[in-house]
This record gives sequence, C-alpha cells and structure tokens, in this order.
Amino acid sequence: METGAYSISVPGFHYNIKDEKDINAEGYDCVVYTSAEPPNSESHPDAIKSTLIRASKLDDALFTEGGLLEVNLTAGRLVYSPTGPLTEYDDVRSYGEAVKRGILRAIKAGSKAPLLILPQSSAFAYTQLVCVLGALEALYLCIQFREDCPDKNPKIKSLGVWGYKGSNADSFFKYAVALENGRCVCRDIGGGDPERMAPPKVAEYVKKAFPANSGISIKVEQELSFLEKEYPLYAAVNRCASVVERHNGRVVYLSYDPGNATETLLLVGKGVTYDTGGADIKVGGCMAGMSRDKCGAAAVAGFIKVVSELKPANLKVIGALSMVRNSVGSNCYVADEVIVSRSKKRVRINNTDAEGRMIMADVLCYMKELAQNLPNPHLMTVATLTGHACLAAGDGYSIVMDNAVAREQKFSSKLQEAGQKIGNPFEISYLRREDFKLHKGQTPGDDLRQSNDVPSVRSPRGHQHPGAFLIMASGLDEFDLNSSKPMKYSHLDIAASSGSLPKEATGAPVLAFASYYLPVPV
Repeated sequence: METGAYSISVPGFHYNIKDEKDINAEGYDCVVYTSAEPPNSESHPDAIKSTLIRASKLDDALFTEGGLLEVNLTAGRLVYSPTGPLTEYDDVRSYGEAVKRGILRAIKAGSKAPLLILPQSSAFAYTQLVCVLGALEALYLCIQFREDCPDKNPKIKSLGVWGYKGSNADSFFKYAVALENGRCVCRDIGGGDPERMAPPKVAEYVKKAFPANSGISIKVEQELSFLEKEYPLYAAVNRCASVVERHNGRVVYLSYDPGNATETLLLVGKGVTYDTGGADIKVGGCMAGMSRDKCGAAAVAGFIKVVSELKPANLKVIGALSMVRNSVGSNCYVADEVIVSRSKKRVRINNTDAEGRMIMADVLCYMKELAQNLPNPHLMTVATLTGHACLAAGDGYSIVMDNAVAREQKFSSKLQEAGQKIGNPFEISYLRREDFKLHKGQTPGDDLRQSNDVPSVRSPRGHQHPGAFLIMASGLDEFDLNSSKPMKYSHLDIAASSGSLPKEATGAPVLAFASYYLPVPV
C-alpha cells in the first residue's frame, strides 16, 4: 500500500483512505467540505473560498442547507455541507453529522472518489477526528447488502482526506481506521438479521474478524451440558432455541493480553439475536426490531477489534458475547420457575421478557471469579436492556451506572467526558437502595426475584434496577467497598443509542470506550 494510505478491512468489506497532501490532487471527482463558519467567511480554505462567497450571494439558505457547487479544482465539484449556526448546547456531533450528510450527497451525485476537506476549528478537541469518522460512517454498507449485492460493495473506490493539521498524521489515520473497523464489526453483528447473525453465525463471523495474527484468542462455549451446568440462568433462556441447531446459543470469549497489563477490563455483552419475549410474548407490534437486541455483545466485539489493531500495552481485555435467541414454544422457560444461578442464588422468574439480565448474570459471575487474580479489574455489562432507557435518555444517548466501588473512582463521569469529546454521549444514572430492594426474594426459599411483572417502560426506575439484579445474581455484592477486595463494576444500557430499525446500527459505545481507554492522537 502506498505511503499515507490506510484500509478499512473487516470480513467482506474493504476500501482505502488516503492522507492527501494536495487539495488539487488527481483522482478525485468531488470535494466535500463542512464548516461552522458562514459561507462568506474569510476562514475557509483559499482553494474554495471564492466559490462559497459567490454561492452565498445567490442563496440565502446556503449556510443551513448547503449545496452542490462547481469549483475550480481537479475534482470539478464541491459538496458544501455546513453545520449551520452552533449554540453552546451543540457538541462535536454537529461536525460528524454534517460530514456524513455531505459524503452521502456526493455519492448521490455520482461520486466514486470523494476528497474530504477537514475544517479548522478550535471549538472541540476532536473535531477533525469526528469529521473523518462521520465520512466513514456514511460509507458503511450493512453485511447482508454487501453479501447479496456485491456489485454495490463498496460504495466508493477510495476516500481522500486533506487538511489534517496535527503532529502525527500516521497515528491519527491509523486510530481513525481502527475505530471504524471496530464500528463495522459492531454494526455487522448488531445489524444482521435474526438468521444471518444467529448465535452460531456470530461465532463464525468472529473467527473471520479476528484471524490468527490479530492477537485475540477466541473460545466458543456451545455444549448444552456445559452451558446448563456453568450458566444455568443463560441456559434457561436458551432452552427453547436449543432444539433448533441454527438458533442454539453460544458464549464467545475474546481475550487480549499484552503480557504486562496494569489494568483489566472484563466486558459482558448482551447478545439476544431475536427477542420474542418468550412466554411473556411481545404483542402489539413490539417484536419488530428485536434483532437489534444483540448490540451489547456487538459493541464488545467491536471494541476488542479496535484493541486488536491499536494493541495497548497497559490494558488486558476479556470480552464475553452472550449469544442466545429468546424463542417462544413448548420448551421455553416460564414465569414462576426457580433457577439456581452460578453464584448459588435461587432466582424466581417473574417475566421471561427480562431475559437480558439472565443471559449476562452467570457470565458476569464467571468474570468476577477471573477478576480476583487480575490487575486492577473493572467489570462491565453492556446491553440494549430496557425500553425505559429510551424514555429516560432519549435517542442517541447511552446510560452508565456504577457500583459503589466504581462510583468512588468517578468512572461514570470520566466515561461521560470521554464520550462527549468524540461524539458518543452518555447520561449518568445511579443505583439506589430501592433498586436492590425490588429484587429481593418475596417467597420463602427464594433469594432473588428476576424482575417485577410489568414492562420496564411502566416500571419506576425501570433501567436502574436491572443493574442491581446483576450485582446480586452474580455475587458482586460480596465485593463491595467494605469487602477485603472491592471490585469495580459498571452497567451500560445502550438501548437508546445502538440504533433502531430501519436506521443502521450505530456502533455505540465503541468510540467512547476507545476515547477513554486508548490515547487519542489529535
């Protein structure tokens, strides 16, 4: 590959990006530019300044609507895609969204080799990185479309980027490409339909996404006898689907070990490939879109893809993709069952549609056991867990909540700050005493009740109390601030940020994790 060229490369999806040094370089058929400055501003690059000034005299809406303009460059045409006026309540996403619109407009105009001009802005620390990521997001093509219509894959031949002003272009572009490769893995798994990304298919995809030279070790647990013995809560959810081989569950472990890590991240992702609700079946059209209930597991795989490319020396990462289909039928688990978890807690089932916490709790318990012998461990669950999160946070926002140990170290606030900088925002919630009280057993002999019996959207504190259940069911409550070995734990509900059909899966919160754990070159 030539100097300054980089490659987006995940299974079945490849195209090149070039750090272009000449705005008038050969080989491009459209220039794409965004800015938060009015089109008649003197701050725009000299090569396109006169074009924007002339156009602004003809079009009063240019600053809010943008336009396709003729420009005196080799590319011949310019897509101007401004942010519009920004207020103190806007954030860096305005730049990324504007670039995405611009690239899509260029493609619609017939461009196969666009050149992105990066804006110069001191308003946000990561403006140029977010602009590149906005362009790459526009170029993503979902896995089934790629496979079914190879003549449409990829959308373009190549992407040029001009105007990077940082100190290390190579590090900058390698970082951006690593993030996009991670988001592509996340979107592929999260956005695949219930058959294309059924549990066995996810395991197959992961093996292709992490080849032998990736530095990631893979372990797939699939034997029913093993799953029933080691992860009984998970196995209950898997029981109905297990009789259909193509739907049978998988717990996929991905591990990265640099050898001398000073901290360890242990991630458990919810991977419900389709959620019918089980015996408490979803009705009234609420089942549509439930193939996206695996985006937590997808995010875990996506972040580990980033780690595999950037190879941090200080961080050990173990990820678990808890893949299952919550099917309905004569073999499905039902309310009123009592199941003894891996941590030996007797759990009374109240609602089979609260399956996400079930498939993560035992795996989290296993991760807790591993963590006791690892440096500075932090356990997390990542899940499209509740509709309540969508009501509480709103579209596009992830929610993070800490146990007392992580809260003492202000992890949620730090993750929120990291996500804000890179355009992957978080809201912070808190676990309270009421959340733990709700899950205490109410029948003699029961240690825990899995949930209440109403949907989360009608339940007070509907997105918080599942975090308490996960702590209690996994035995993490024995590793609190007052224990001999306090253990950090955070629960992330990404139901509102992962992307709902018919929109593409977003890849959240891969960018926020990268911004927090992996130094960002700017």
